[in-house]
Amino acid sequence: MRSYRQELWFELPGRRGFVNITPQVEKCLKESGITEGLCLVNAMHITASVFINDNEGGLHQDYEHWLEKLAPHEPVSQYLHNRTGEDNGDAHLKRQVMGREIVAAVTGGKLDFGPWEQIFYGEFDGRRKKRVLVKIIGE
Repeated sequence: MRSYRQELWFELPGRRGFVNITPQVEKCLKESGITEGLCLVNAMHITASVFINDNEGGLHQDYEHWLEKLAPHEPVSQYLHNRTGEDNGDAHLKRQVMGREIVAAVTGGKLDFGPWEQIFYGEFDGRRKKRVLVKIIGE
């Protein structure tokens, strides 16, 4: 069995955002030479997420509104975490809901996705560099 590891770096200019990272992950898969196996993609920061869904702008706006209702950023005083001097308590909760990682099957040298599936990086406390790990194992 072979293994491949790559880090992708992101620095979103705003507090929150979603980035389709499918092309970068597909590039990693091609570089790996692995044709059958598994691909793990995970956010290496506790206020960011990796998830699979549709690449549709309305859906991403729906996520933004829904997540803000679940864990509104303000008032920042509502989060005990923010007593540490930070203002990102909401970002930790949003990440928990959206998830840390995805695992996708690799078949015939391609990500084995259903219709419309794409991989996204979700940022909930941006304006600084953060890593995403791509780890591919297989033959």
